[in-house]
Amino acid sequence: MTLLAQAGPSYCMPTGISRCKTAQNVVIAMASSIDASKLKETPPRFSSLSCNSSKTPQILSSESLSVGVKRGHRVAVAASPPTEDAVIATEPLTKEDLIRYLASGCKPKENWRIGTEHEKFGFEIGTLRPMKYEQIAELLHGIAERFDWDRIMEGDNIIGLKQGKQSISLEPGGQFELSGAPVETLHQTCAEVNSHLYQVKAVTEEMGIGFLGIGFQPKWGLKDIPVMPKGRYDIMRNYMPKVGSLGLDMMFRTCTVQVNLDFISEADMIRKFRAGLALQPIATALFANSPFSDGKPNGYLSLRSHIWTDTDNNRAGMLPFVFYDTFGFEQYVDYALDVPMYFVYREKKYIDCTGMSFRDFLAGKLPCIPGELPTLDDWENHLTTIFPEVRLKRYLEMRGADGGPWRSLCALPAFWVGLLYDEDSLQSVLDMTADWTSEERQMLRNKVPKTGLKTPFRDGLLRHVAEEVLKLAKDGLERRGFKEVGFLNAVSDVVSTGVTPAEKLLELYHGKWGRSIDPVFEELLY
Repeated sequence: MTLLAQAGPSYCMPTGISRCKTAQNVVIAMASSIDASKLKETPPRFSSLSCNSSKTPQILSSESLSVGVKRGHRVAVAASPPTEDAVIATEPLTKEDLIRYLASGCKPKENWRIGTEHEKFGFEIGTLRPMKYEQIAELLHGIAERFDWDRIMEGDNIIGLKQGKQSISLEPGGQFELSGAPVETLHQTCAEVNSHLYQVKAVTEEMGIGFLGIGFQPKWGLKDIPVMPKGRYDIMRNYMPKVGSLGLDMMFRTCTVQVNLDFISEADMIRKFRAGLALQPIATALFANSPFSDGKPNGYLSLRSHIWTDTDNNRAGMLPFVFYDTFGFEQYVDYALDVPMYFVYREKKYIDCTGMSFRDFLAGKLPCIPGELPTLDDWENHLTTIFPEVRLKRYLEMRGADGGPWRSLCALPAFWVGLLYDEDSLQSVLDMTADWTSEERQMLRNKVPKTGLKTPFRDGLLRHVAEEVLKLAKDGLERRGFKEVGFLNAVSDVVSTGVTPAEKLLELYHGKWGRSIDPVFEELLY
C-alpha cells in the first residue's frame, strides 16, 4: 500500500483498522462489533499498512473496552478518556509504534475536518457563585434526558456526556466543556455551538444557572471553586504546586477555546506546527479576555495565558525544537517521552505516577506499576497531559486563546482554518515568520498576555503584524469557497481598533460599571 508521504524518515499512513510492522508484528485492533464513537472522546483512526511478514497478524478483540451499558433507553458510558485496552499490542510497544501512532493522523485533504472545543464557567444567577458539582450533575442528567446524550460515569458520578462524535466534559473546577465533532465547514461549527448553548440554557434557566464566556474566573478565589470528582484531577492537584506556582489557578480558574486541525503528511504537520507556534501570541492578543481576578483588574489582558508560563514548564511552552531542521514525528515523541507522567489508568482507577518516565514504562520499569507495559491507550492518555501552545496528537491543537462570548467561539476556528487550511496563506505565514528568532517568539509569548496588540515588535507593534495575518486568514477562507469570511468579523473589529476584548471590559469596569466586577456576569452571559 502506498504511503501518503514518505521521504527519508517521514511517516504518513492512510486510515483503517489494523496495522502490523514486520520487525515487531505489532497489531493494533479494535472490536469490530462496537461503535467506535462509544469508545473515546476522539474516535480512533488507526492506520492500515500491508505486511510482508511471514507471521499471520493476530487481531485481538477487547473485552474490557469502555462500552455503553443500556439502562432503559439511556446509555451509561465508562469514563472516557481514558479507556482501558481499547487498543492492544501483541508484543511490547516500541518507540516506532509511538511514532506511527502520531503518523496515523495523516489524512488526505478531502478528509480534513475542524474540531472546536470551548470551556465556560457556570454560576448561580442569584449569588454569582460557581456551580457546585451537584448542580452540574443535575445539568448533565437534564441534557441527557431531554436531548438523548449518553452519560459518562466515573464510579457513581456523572462526569460528562457523549453524543456521536461530540462530548461534554468537566474541567477540574467544573468548567463546562464542549468538544465538538469533526465538521467540514465553519457554518457547521457555529451551528454546533448554537445547538449546544440552546440545550444548556433549556436546562439551566429552570435551575437559576448561567454560563460566563471569559478566560479567567473574575470574582472567586481558589477556595471558592468546587472540585470535580475525577481521579486524574486529584493527582494533578497534588502535583501542580511542586512544579509551578500557578498550576492550581490553571486547573480551577481558566477557560479556553481551541481548534483542532488535520494534516496530510509529516511535512504538512511540520509547516502547520511552525506557523501555529509563531502566530499563537497573535491569537492570544486577538482573543485576550481575562483581565479580572479576585474581583478586580489583575494587570493582564490575558491572565489565562500568563498562568501557563508558571504552571509546569516541563510540559508547556513554545517548543523551540519544532523549528529545528530535524523536527518530525520522532522528535515530538522524544519530547513527549521525557515529559513527566501524571498517571496510569487501570481497573477503572487512576494510579499516581507523577514525575515518572514513559521511557521507563516502555521498559516495564515504572515504579508505580512495576513489570507492567504500556498500551497505546496509555500513550494517548499521556499525550493529553502535555500542554504546549500548540499540541500534537493525531491532529494539531491551537491552544493560545482565552474563552470568550459566542462570537469568539466561531471566530477562533475561522482564524486558524483560513491560515492553515489554505496553501497560499500557510506559505505566506511561513515566509513572513521565517526569520523570526526563537528569542523573538518567546518575547512575544511573554509580553502579549500583558500588552496585547500594543506589544512592540521590530519596527512597529504586534497590531501591524496582526493586520497582515488577518488579511491572510480572510483570503484563505475566501479561497475555500464556503462563504465563511463573516466569522472573522469579531477579529476584524479588534484589529481595526487595536482594542482587545479585555481592554473593552476594563473600559466598562472603570466607567459604566463603577469599578464593580459583578456586571461582567451579565455582559458575557451566554
